[in-house]
Amino acid sequence: MRIFITGATGMLGNDLVKVLSDDHKIITKRVEITSLEDIVDFICNSKPDAIIHTAAFTDVDAAESAKDKAYKVNVIGTRNVTLAASKVKAPIIYISTDYIFDGEKSEGYYEFDKPNPINFYGLTKYLGEVCVRNLTNKFYIVRTSWLFGEHGRNFVKTILELAEENEKIQVVDDQIGSPTYTLDLAEAIRELIKKPAYGIYHITNSGHCSWYEFAKEVFKEAEINIKLEAVSSNEFKRPARRPKCSILKNYNWKMEGFPTLRDYRVALKEYLRGLKF
Repeated sequence: MRIFITGATGMLGNDLVKVLSDDHKIITKRVEITSLEDIVDFICNSKPDAIIHTAAFTDVDAAESAKDKAYKVNVIGTRNVTLAASKVKAPIIYISTDYIFDGEKSEGYYEFDKPNPINFYGLTKYLGEVCVRNLTNKFYIVRTSWLFGEHGRNFVKTILELAEENEKIQVVDDQIGSPTYTLDLAEAIRELIKKPAYGIYHITNSGHCSWYEFAKEVFKEAEINIKLEAVSSNEFKRPARRPKCSILKNYNWKMEGFPTLRDYRVALKEYLRGLKF
């Protein structure tokens, strides 16, 4: 297949290029997705067989103050990519987020649970989903969470850098989710697109934890001795509210017969082995 990947230089985009290149022709040209004319012209000329849309405004806190920019990229940009995909009859794989949920469901979320975002980033990603569902019937919406990977900024890199500069680090312990290795997610997407089992999928590594527990696991595996203090979200004020629980149950993934992704702690070990810190 010829696969066009938006955001190919990002954390997930890089791993998708790596994973898919052996079996597919990958198109990675940077195109301005907020321009309907530009993206339609490019896709109609390049005629990909599938489009993986990873490009997004992902700074959750910045989205609260840069609302127009976040909306233009995450909603208008997604609408444009989807319209272009429909013109060439190519399925679109849209990467969404756990932040479309409000976090009040303590046992975690199924694909069919009702979205209720509590920050502007989550709202724009949900509205992106609405665009995808309304403008094409050949879509995979892939919701994932707490990404870490080799390329780009992520929680693991951030706390390792903080450990070099501080004797004590505070991390919130009342937000629960499923850390997900972008390489594992990319490999899952490679399997997903092999058949037209269109729909919404939650895809994360197995297991869940708080950010505090995740930090403890990182420092344990990295053999770094540092004082780690658990704090509440109220003590660690951020511009954007975060869901208290955003565990994603990979129900549709399992119902389609795909194997459960490995535990996030196993994936973290592999990731840290290849990370220079």
